[in-house]
Amino acid sequence: MRDSDLPVFWAQMSDERAQHMAAVTRRYHYDLAAFDAHWAKVRSDPSVINRTVLADGEVAGHAAIFGPPGEREVTYWIDRSYWGRGVATAALAALLGLERSRPLYAHAAADNVGSIRVLQKCGFVITGRGQVFAQARGEEIDEVALTLA
Repeated sequence: MRDSDLPVFWAQMSDERAQHMAAVTRRYHYDLAAFDAHWAKVRSDPSVINRTVLADGEVAGHAAIFGPPGEREVTYWIDRSYWGRGVATAALAALLGLERSRPLYAHAAADNVGSIRVLQKCGFVITGRGQVFAQARGEEIDEVALTLA
């Protein structure tokens, strides 16, 4: 991950259609100062595995594993111009090769079938369902929890 990747991430994470699909967004998706502070914190944490996702030689997004042992979680954000092209699946599979501890966890909006499929292709299984407030949608939504054992 390079400093020059961050403006691309900001543009990708500011995309309203992508925010709607991800649903559960944070303050740093909407505020550049919060975005900068978030990435400074994440990039300085040695327990976080961060990777820039490249496709066709371009920054297509990012993927990460974070959290304390026994509670590690995966996250990724792929520019929507790369959706449906296998980029997220390839990125997540490569990322999982860097982290041998299990279990790993993930969450997705229940209607985000693309992301759920990516996670399932990488071995995650749905282990729970619940509701969560989705800032990007301004309402409570159904969410699935997934686990890679």
